[in-house]
Amino acid sequence: MFKGSLTALITPFKNGNLDEEGLARFVEWQISEGTHGLVPTGTTGESPTLDYDEHKRVIEITVEVSRGRVPVMAGTGSNSTEEAIDLSTHAEKAGANGLLIVTPYYNKPTQEGLYQHFKAINDAVNIPIIIYNIPPRSIVDMSVSTMARLFELSNIAGVKDATANLARVSQQRAAMGPDFIQLSGEDATALGFMAHGGHGCISVASNIAPRLCADFQNACMRGDFKAALALQDRLMPLHDALFVETNPGPVKYAASRLGLCSPDMRLPMVPLSEPARKVVDEALAKTGLLSAAAAE
Repeated sequence: MFKGSLTALITPFKNGNLDEEGLARFVEWQISEGTHGLVPTGTTGESPTLDYDEHKRVIEITVEVSRGRVPVMAGTGSNSTEEAIDLSTHAEKAGANGLLIVTPYYNKPTQEGLYQHFKAINDAVNIPIIIYNIPPRSIVDMSVSTMARLFELSNIAGVKDATANLARVSQQRAAMGPDFIQLSGEDATALGFMAHGGHGCISVASNIAPRLCADFQNACMRGDFKAALALQDRLMPLHDALFVETNPGPVKYAASRLGLCSPDMRLPMVPLSEPARKVVDEALAKTGLLSAAAAE
């Protein structure tokens, strides 16, 4: 179910509030552009500044609008196991097809703590769970052996790997086998990730270039890495630019330049600096998403 290009959805705001109509339009556009799956309420969706009602509403809207045409993997992680279970059980009731659960951040659990956290969520739901391993943000790195233990549980299905260590793909494949779903969490290295045996990418860039990202993943999945490399070369300026400042600032600005939503974020996230806006505009032009004249 979870393969190809899955968009780590931005959350549109208007006048400081959740823009429900804007989100619905954005989800519909993503599906029409060929995106293979949707991942609401992750870091790119500004989940840290959504209140619980908003968090749940974003998931509900995404499920309602998608109407089963593509799978929805809801971000329901927390550094509190109880909160993660609450969000996860709601997402299951709302109709999400799977859950994306980040390794608990800030409180730095041990490997046993990670195992018990994910086991508790596993025992509370009946839909697939994708482990989100992102040491640069969470400070903890789930080991391959801990993942192997978790994969023995009924609902643990795979990993979103944002370590940028391509060796991990092969190591995890060796430990868990080819049925363990491996999704890249980093656009820039997704080509190598797929060549190592990955199944897809949970992508930031696909917010604004869904067709190109889907084409890239389609090429990888059929083993046409020559075509995939050509698309990677086209997308690489965008992959770099979307992290010129902290995500999701650049991608929200890019979305606003394409008329998809406002660039509004919530504190402590602030609007892009002028130099960063210039970098994003230039990347949009190089990728062919924005005319050179408009980028000036």
